[in-house]
Amino acid sequence: MKKIQIVLFSSLMMCLFSFTNIGDKDKLKGKTAKNPPVFSKVVYQGDDQLYKKNPLKAGEFYTPVLQGCYPDPAITRKGDDYYMVCSSFAMFPGVPIFHSKDLVNWTDLGGVLNNVNEFNPHDTGISAGVYAPGITYNPHNDTFYMIVTAFTGNMGNIIVKTKDPMKGWESPIKLDFGGIDPCIFFDDNGKGYIVHNDAPDKGKELYIGHRVIKVWEYDTAADKVIPGTDKIIVDGGVDLSKKPIWIEAPHLYKKDGRYYLMCAEGGTGGNHSEVIFISDSPKGPFKPSSNNPILTQRYFPKDRANKIDWAGHADLVLGPDNKYYGVFLGIRPNEKDRVNAGRETFMLPVDWSGTFPVFENGLVPMEPKLKTPNGAENKTGKDGFFPNGNFTFEENFTSNKLDYRWIGLRGPRENFISVTKKGLQINPFEVNIKEVKPTSTLFYRQQHNSFTFATTIDYKPASEKDLAGITCLQNEKFNYVFGITKKGNDTYILLERTEKGESKIIASTKIDIKKPIRLQVKATGDSYEFSYSIDGIDFQNLGGAVSGDILSTNAAGGFTGALVGLYATAANDAQPQ
Repeated sequence: MKKIQIVLFSSLMMCLFSFTNIGDKDKLKGKTAKNPPVFSKVVYQGDDQLYKKNPLKAGEFYTPVLQGCYPDPAITRKGDDYYMVCSSFAMFPGVPIFHSKDLVNWTDLGGVLNNVNEFNPHDTGISAGVYAPGITYNPHNDTFYMIVTAFTGNMGNIIVKTKDPMKGWESPIKLDFGGIDPCIFFDDNGKGYIVHNDAPDKGKELYIGHRVIKVWEYDTAADKVIPGTDKIIVDGGVDLSKKPIWIEAPHLYKKDGRYYLMCAEGGTGGNHSEVIFISDSPKGPFKPSSNNPILTQRYFPKDRANKIDWAGHADLVLGPDNKYYGVFLGIRPNEKDRVNAGRETFMLPVDWSGTFPVFENGLVPMEPKLKTPNGAENKTGKDGFFPNGNFTFEENFTSNKLDYRWIGLRGPRENFISVTKKGLQINPFEVNIKEVKPTSTLFYRQQHNSFTFATTIDYKPASEKDLAGITCLQNEKFNYVFGITKKGNDTYILLERTEKGESKIIASTKIDIKKPIRLQVKATGDSYEFSYSIDGIDFQNLGGAVSGDILSTNAAGGFTGALVGLYATAANDAQPQ
């Protein structure tokens, strides 16, 4: 995992300024298909043993609070309103944002970067795009700031503002500094500072993974960093002599007149942790706590029950009960220790009664349940609030306003979908799922280790280049395709496995399509089964039980979780055997 992180980080940094944006005239548009597929009756059902064995009692809620690929959380507060953002990489729209009144019940507000003319990850690998956002409310001008690194369109580090996150955000402002993981902080006097991860000064990198944290003064009137004010405030990490790696994701706070810098350290895998520093000035010098790390899961047996791992990349906020809480990323691996659901957003209470904050129960094996702050009522999955635990999500595509959980990859979903009387029509692009381009696939994040995802498809492919069905995707080089296509005058259903960019047909069979077909993928931990039903009642398995290994970050690399999608292409290269 470390090697993957190093290679990916290096390649992203090298190509940061090589991408160019594309205008409206160059957007990928699908030619009108003769017989585009229509999808209906989608049911996603989570079935994790973790939640069956740990039912909620009154006054409890589950962590992670956001299941599936919602990593790198950052959080801010204005009055009784909490806003939280996460990484989205090449998924579109960019930077998912959620709202809550109590830290328990969250409403999905969509994505901050939802204008493809301003943020266009059309040519990026799935783990590029945009990641590690920060969000901060500035009470001195009643403005919210979201700051993030974008690996597309020569954007680099950008910042966007709004008076009300419910009503959208202004256009991105490009900032003149390098590095990644920026966060903005406003002092009591209104003065702004930006902290971020960067490489050491030229010629001073001591080892692979050696990084620094920098601070800049920020001109709030001109919305730019002040040239010449940059300063390295952490070199390497807590103890440079121990060669700490990947000091990143910095956040500045002020409490009782002193400044605190909290960062992730150890890389985003098994050695991930959160560390804290203190200073009398936002520009340092910063001294590490003697009790670091303040959050990690790296010290415990790998075979522990209800395993939660990789904890780190955190942010703090004062809760409604006047107690601090921390949000952070973590994983829930399956029985083979694979990471298919991806890095998720977890939460823990934080004890800040002493000099330094410490995550409560963040240095022991984590549990899946927490007490609700201030006796808040748990309404997750009800009244429009985001669900967690084991839940069922149903979509009949009867409204033009789709749930925000449906996303595009490298471009807007609106470029290829339309709602009809029969369901959701996908107009296929001449692009298949293995290309680094926008695909005509409506995606949903895998949110459980064990789940069922099923849909009805009304489709008669016109040629061998046409295919539609379901895809389970970790990235463009690691995925499954379960779809309907044509060979000669016959119609087939096939299952294709792509690993390291090499594709293989696992199984295929001729089918006689007279009416819509039901397609289903069922995962039980690492075992995935793809089935179809001609009559909507009796299902036929195709290809037996196959491994979910290629849908795991462990195998595929990168930073995302698996996606399951409604897929259509006019550039099919998967041929029945």
